[in-house]
Amino acid sequence: MKIKELIYHLKNYAPLAYAEDFDNVGLIVGDENQSIKGALISLDTTEDVVQEAIEHNCNLIVSFHPIIFSGIKKLNPDNYVNRAVIKAIKNDISIYAIHTALDNAFHGVNRVICNKLGLKNTSILMPQAGTIKKLTTYVPKDNANQLREKLFKIGAGNIGNYSNCSFNLQGQGSFKGNEDSNPAVGQKGQTHLEDEIQINITYAKHIHNQVLTQLFKHHPYEEVAYEIETLENTNQHIGLGMLGQFEAPLNERDFLKLLKNKFKTPTIRHSAFLKKPIQKVAVLGGSGASAIAKAKASGADAFVSADFKYHDFFKAEQKILMVDIGHYESEQFTKELLYTFINENFTNFAIVLSNTNTNPVQYY
Repeated sequence: MKIKELIYHLKNYAPLAYAEDFDNVGLIVGDENQSIKGALISLDTTEDVVQEAIEHNCNLIVSFHPIIFSGIKKLNPDNYVNRAVIKAIKNDISIYAIHTALDNAFHGVNRVICNKLGLKNTSILMPQAGTIKKLTTYVPKDNANQLREKLFKIGAGNIGNYSNCSFNLQGQGSFKGNEDSNPAVGQKGQTHLEDEIQINITYAKHIHNQVLTQLFKHHPYEEVAYEIETLENTNQHIGLGMLGQFEAPLNERDFLKLLKNKFKTPTIRHSAFLKKPIQKVAVLGGSGASAIAKAKASGADAFVSADFKYHDFFKAEQKILMVDIGHYESEQFTKELLYTFINENFTNFAIVLSNTNTNPVQYY
């Protein structure tokens, strides 16, 4: 099995189209046409992780964080990034990073945090804008069903918990082909009227190219009339952070004890106690300062994330309990998520869960 086949499934699991603009995701090192001998699943790609891949005879590392985040102008061993990349290249090891593509997935990083805490009724905290598109096209009545079904098959028309959604209007289209035309119906040089169906169908932006492929392949006209819009509708399943609720509220100290227990963190930083129960919780794995305002606006009693600076805690303003559990601690279970997905879908190569602790932060 080639690396590109696994990448295809990973892209369906967490489409790279939803990764943040600042990110560097996808195949960072290596050749997608290389056959997979084994895959090591990790949170980061350090020299130690590359060595672990070598020892387990794995020629692919599927990493949450990208080892290359900004441009490399010189590839010499003068920093930890270059040393890891050089070691991977020397040993013919490819590296695939998924990072914020998985952050923005409904089943991704933040869902894992919610599951660890036992939160129910989960929803996206910060839905990503511009992820829903709408296709409007005009097709002869006799061809409408076939085209609709082809679009449904690739995932167009999926809205929340529903599939095969479309809106259809019957009308009459007119056209006249010139001397260079090759009309599917009617005669060139003559105005033709055709009974048509206007099909309106929404779809997620990551299948945009597939939608166009199916449209042009199964539409009978030489010139396909169609319109595409990017909608402002909120996507229920794509975005950063997540909201959830405890079945029964906890007092603030018990809430912090739960966090320490579930995420094995020796130190928790938090804003002032509000002396009120915690039931509705916002979470965001990794650096979460950008979501403080959204967490407060959501009505959450607490916001669990990481990398809060000194002045960020002032933003709690006695309205929310802000809790910093640590960057590594908030994302540590991501590699298990990736391991489970790959292990459940592939059996023709070895899949190894990295045992290397890549947390660069030590506690005294």
